[in-house]
Amino acid sequence: MSVGIESAMNVAPRITVYLTNHNYGRFIGQAIDSVLTQTLPDFELIVIDDGSTDDSRSIIESYSLHPKVVAIFQENKGLNVTNNIALRAARGEYIMRLDADDWLDPHALQVMAGILDRDPGVGLVFPDYYTVDVEGRMIELVRRHNFTDVELHDQPAHGACTMARRSCLLEIGGYDESFRCQDGWDIWIRVIQHYKVANVNLPLFYYRQHDRNLTRNEVDLLEARAGILRWQAQRKGRALTATAVVPVRGSHYEHGSIALQPLGDRAVLDWTLDAALECERIKTLAITTPDQDVLDHVASRYGNRIVGVARSAELARMNTHIEDTVFHALAAVESGGERSDAVAVLYAECPFRTPRQIDMAIDMLDVFETDTVVGVRPETDLFYTHNGKGLQPIRSTNELRLEREEIYRSAGKLYVVRREYFERMHKLTGGRIGHVVVDPHSAIQLSSDWDFEIARYWASRLSITRKAKG
Repeated sequence: MSVGIESAMNVAPRITVYLTNHNYGRFIGQAIDSVLTQTLPDFELIVIDDGSTDDSRSIIESYSLHPKVVAIFQENKGLNVTNNIALRAARGEYIMRLDADDWLDPHALQVMAGILDRDPGVGLVFPDYYTVDVEGRMIELVRRHNFTDVELHDQPAHGACTMARRSCLLEIGGYDESFRCQDGWDIWIRVIQHYKVANVNLPLFYYRQHDRNLTRNEVDLLEARAGILRWQAQRKGRALTATAVVPVRGSHYEHGSIALQPLGDRAVLDWTLDAALECERIKTLAITTPDQDVLDHVASRYGNRIVGVARSAELARMNTHIEDTVFHALAAVESGGERSDAVAVLYAECPFRTPRQIDMAIDMLDVFETDTVVGVRPETDLFYTHNGKGLQPIRSTNELRLEREEIYRSAGKLYVVRREYFERMHKLTGGRIGHVVVDPHSAIQLSSDWDFEIARYWASRLSITRKAKG
């Protein structure tokens, strides 16, 4: 018995691909065509235009007669609201977002759906990808870890071109619309708490890099990521508490000490102390120093909000371990009092850390259950070693980026360690190490006159912003 056209249209497709667009008329045709030419034909395509003001609507409407295409036009609502609209409208067993400026390899749906078919315990699957320039010319191949070997899941899948079981996303409540700007962290963290994740080490989509990319707005993304981690940590129950220790040798024990040098409207040291005092996770803040001038400055400016710990000259020597200083400070701060769950060590040489970033490091320790967390910046330049015969690149080539070869530079002078690990191993870093990416301003470290020039400029910018808000 033949099936009528109307009945066939009511049969749910295997996969829903939804395409989100806002003023990407110059790219959207290529994105749509890349879906319509997939080798696996059992899909529907939902194209959601989020209040575009360019020629996107006319381009989308030119596909409106295609039997697999459903077009939705709405006022600008933002990415996560749009994600949930697609989730409610989708009929497929599997669902995947495609951004309008990217496009798929013809085999993308077939390969990823096959992985979900073979293992019902996998909640989502994601591939490697190519980065391309605004004209679509190849930049590099980005190859992710082999996730069969990954134990610490603090490097999430790409927000787009990741295929998930629709039932999985519905079960965890869909996308959190309070986070307007994010890069997949929220869904990733909630999925890994209930399901396995998988990857395929084949490049199955093309990620276009240009000035309007969501991921280029790094400060907003990191702010959103901090909020996501805070929410996830709160869902676990009692949040970790931390004691913050700020070590300063001072001018009597360190030539050229910068702690009390002026920077903008305060001393260099005060930037770190002010940020730490605003942190929600830090319950006790101590400064440890052998320099009486520093202790007097802190007492005069902050009163009893900060515990001043007089460090001995022996502990202030250049060849002593910072761990000994931190143990000494903790003993002075917590004698007879309540112990914290973690210790955060903050150095004054990086004055522009925000309270949100410090809290994010503590939340990262909590959410991913690591022993330590360090602040870092990813390095994208080529690096070399010298083998005695000449320079050898650390990365394979400048056209292949392997996630296992990614290089991170310690940045922000931010270290958080779980108390139990610190007391057992006597180390600030080690064990299961997590990381938080700090923004470029937080990474500024005062180690030269040039650094100070940059810092003075940024301090003046921050002062102007504060005055404008106040």
